[in-house]
Formats: sequence, C-alpha cells, structure tokens
Amino acid sequence: MTTKYRTLLDRIGAIQARSGAPWTDDACGVTRLDTQIAALVHIDAYAVESDRHRVLLVGGLSGSAEDVEAAVSALEWYATSRRARNRVALSAIPCGNPDGLNLDGGPGNGSGGNPSVGYPPEGGFFNHETDPEARYIWRYVGFMAPDFALEVRSGDAVAWEHSGAATPTSRALNAAPVAEDDSLLSALASGMPNGLGRVPGLRLTAPASAAANEVDRLLAHLIREETPSISPAREELDRRRGRSALEVAEALAARYGDRLDHPVIYTQGVALSGRLRLGRLMGDASSYANGIADLVSPYLSGERQWFGESATGPNHAGILWCDDMYLATRDERYRDLLISTAELYRGNELGAPPPPCDPDYRTEDMFMAGALLGRALAFTDDDYFLDVQTHFLLSADIQQDDGLFRHCRSAPHCWGRGNGFAALGYAETLTFLPEDHPHRERLISMHRRHIDAIRRLQRPSGMLCQLLDFPGSYQELTAVCMVGYAVARGLRLGWLDDSYREFADSLWSAASERVGMDGHVVDGCTGTGAVNDRRFYLDRAAEFGQDDRTGNLALWCAVEMERLRRGI
Repeated sequence: MTTKYRTLLDRIGAIQARSGAPWTDDACGVTRLDTQIAALVHIDAYAVESDRHRVLLVGGLSGSAEDVEAAVSALEWYATSRRARNRVALSAIPCGNPDGLNLDGGPGNGSGGNPSVGYPPEGGFFNHETDPEARYIWRYVGFMAPDFALEVRSGDAVAWEHSGAATPTSRALNAAPVAEDDSLLSALASGMPNGLGRVPGLRLTAPASAAANEVDRLLAHLIREETPSISPAREELDRRRGRSALEVAEALAARYGDRLDHPVIYTQGVALSGRLRLGRLMGDASSYANGIADLVSPYLSGERQWFGESATGPNHAGILWCDDMYLATRDERYRDLLISTAELYRGNELGAPPPPCDPDYRTEDMFMAGALLGRALAFTDDDYFLDVQTHFLLSADIQQDDGLFRHCRSAPHCWGRGNGFAALGYAETLTFLPEDHPHRERLISMHRRHIDAIRRLQRPSGMLCQLLDFPGSYQELTAVCMVGYAVARGLRLGWLDDSYREFADSLWSAASERVGMDGHVVDGCTGTGAVNDRRFYLDRAAEFGQDDRTGNLALWCAVEMERLRRGI
C-alpha cells in the first residue's frame, strides 16, 4: 500500500470518527499489487426496505489525487450534514484506483490497466492481468444495486452529466447526457449489466473546492423527492430474493443434476442428491428417482465404470446420493454401492487421513469422507466408519486459533470454499453421529467456533469472500451456499441454537440474489488445488452462468433451507 493511499484511508477514518456516519468498512476489490480497494457501506445499502435514496459515490478511477480530493470533499460534506443523512443512504468507493495514486500522472493503475474505461469488462473475473479493478468495481456496483451511481471527478469548471433516462433531478442540475462510451456510468445504464438490470448514474465534474456544494445541490433535490426511484438492478435483486427456497431449487434443478460423467465426481453427485431431496419436498419422489435410475443404469449394469483408476475422495463423493435413492426405491444396489465405496476408507491408523484422502489433511476430504462414512454407518451400524471420520477431524490440526480452517497443513490460506468444505464435513458427520458418541461435544464445539469465525467475516452484502480473511477478494457463491447449508442443517437438527437463524437467513438472502431466475449463477470459484501462495487464490477464475460446482451446491443449500423452513 502506498503512503498516499494510507494517508487517504487515515483521512476517511477520521471523517467517520468525527461524524459518526453510519458506514461499515468494506473492500470492493484487490489490485494486482494486492492493494485492497476500500469502500464505505451505508447501513441501508443492502436493506430489503428503506425510505432513503440509495446512492453509491465512486471516485478516483483515474487515480489522480485531484479526482480523489473532489470525491472525498463531497463525502466529508455528506458526513457532516444531518439533513442529507436522514434521507440519503450514501455509500462510497472513494478511490477506485488506489495504485494509480502513486503515479505521477495519467489514468493508469501501474499494472498496465486503466480503471477509468473498459466497461463492461469482458473476461478475467477477477484475475485480469492488467485491469482487475474494473472487474471488481463492475460486479460490486451491480450487486449493491444503488438507486443511482454518482461519479465525482475533478475539473476546472462545474458540469453535470446523467446516464440513463433524464429525471427531475438531472434536469434540475442541467445535466447533459453522458457520452455512449466505455465508461462505468455509460455501461451501467445500458443493457443488462451483471445479468441484473440498469443502474442510472450522475457524473459531477468540478474543482475540489466546489464539489461539496454541488453534491449539496444534488442531495437537496433528492430530499424533496419523498419516494426513492428504485433502479432496475435493485428491482431484479428484489425479485430474486422474493422467491422461496423451493422456487430457487426448482430453477436450479432444471439446469443441474441431469448428467453423470465418467468418472463420477462430487459436484454431480450433490446435484443428484439435491434433486431427490427436492422430489420428496414436492411429493414427487418417485418420478425424480425414476429419472436418476435411468441416468445411472449404465453404471449399475457395468457398461460404464463409476471411478477411474486413480479415484480419490471427490470421485467417491459422486455417489453420495445413494442413500437418497435407496430411501426412494429400496433398491439394495444403491446401499451396497455406497457401503463398498466406504470400505475403501479402511486401512490407516485412526487419526491419519483415510487411504483415499490427501495426507496433508485437506478440508475437501473433511466433506468427501464425512459424506460417505456417515451414510455407511447409517446403513451398517458399524462404528468403525465414523471412528475413522471423527479421529480424522480431530487430528487434522488445521483449525486456527481464530476458528477458521487453513486449506491444508501446507497451504495456510483461509480459502472460502475450503472453509465451506470444513463446515459441510462437520455438518455431515454430526448428522449421523450418535448423541452419546464420546467425541460429539468436542466436534460440536469446534464446529460452532468455526461458524462463529465465519459469521464475523461476513461482508455487508451477506456474502463471503474468496479468501475469508482478506476483504476485497471476490464475493464467492459456493462458500456462501456450503456454509448456509451447514448452518441450516445445524439449526434443523439442533446442534446450533436459534441465535444462528439470522445468519442462515442472511446467507440465503445473499445466495438467492446470485442465482438468476433461469438458474444461472454468479461468481463461483473454479476448481482449485492447494498452494502456499495467496495470489493463487486471488487469481482463481470466478464462473458466471452455467457451472456444475456452483449450481449443484446452491441446489443443496436451497433444499436444506426449505427443509429448515418446514422443520423436516
């Protein structure tokens, strides 16, 4: 972090301290130099209902000190104006190009990019080699979905511009239309940005000394408008969030769980399980089971092999739906397949990773093994299966003092989905663990400490980060769905008390906003190995649209939330 940016953050902190402005600190992205892009989030920014006008101020995309000064002076004025704060919920990205502050001039970011232009960004989410700032800001603004975005720039004379249709406010400011170019405001106001809807905008160009007065003019007009104008992007988020968990599950089931590749893998196995559970909720278990029976028939007949020669936990977890199929059909072939697969986990001493698992104690294996071995115990009453799992969880030694899990012993990074795997591993294990098991209370204590640590790191949007303890890393959907599933399961089965219900609901609200009406998903981390390099995790691509891994975990979460709602 440059000295100039550190000074800016200290100044913003002082503004908060003096004014008591209702902001939460956040970060909306990470530059190529690992600088976190600071954001101030108003307490109403993500509220389901609010009578305040919701505005997001964006400054410093050029990185110039003059542009940043104009934005911060406007922010400082708002912080001291009780009249404005009563009616306007102003959030801010004071400097969208923090690395640019260290340059002598020009609009660059020091890495070969220019966050002032290039919207809507294509590809490179969020690992673009030169311009990650544009990707982060694009997604962050879209899913905050303010009533409008306000960009503040420095200039010799005062000028207002508007993007989108003219409004009474833009006309009162004598704002000219923004040019149809590749600027942030122009792109936000056209098409379907972020797969949501438009976010109209205003751009103020003014000397820093005049910026506060001009923003005062703007907010005075807003204050006179009793009812805020809701942006199309926010309308779409409201529509998504207004669906029931069952409706979201149906949308996901229409896209996922209709194929089973060789070798099978957990992502598709989770989807088959989710479809079967959805069928039971809808009172149509037999038709869902019949469809899956047709899908797996070539495997059961021996025409296709379930696993490859080097199959590991992710492959074995591809048959975790077998208990759901056995429940639906009473066909013993599904039970026998699951038991025979679980038998592969015998052999090592208790406490060591079971034979198919990575000897480095990866969080993935906490889930893959737990999902199989718990189900095997339920089928056989053979305590050995859960003895293997409980000793594995207790011996891993990758839970930090703060409660989070490192990815594995050799990769000390708190990867979001890695922690999701750990949460699922404990939830699945506790689902099948007898009440009188000698390790049950210790495992519950470790699990609660983990969930509490994650809850403290939840972002104002309700989302969780790709690296949980590194704000600004992208807001990632699989982690939200996995943790949401684990919390909903714990509430439903009783090892988590009602104080966790609000957390579950907030995770679900955030997840539902990132599942489109047609089941497409937003920002699920692609497949990831374990590496002792923070940049490796920051640069793992985020999938948008169709993605088996993300959609299938979202389906599981949606079904579990519906089961929690029904208490079954």
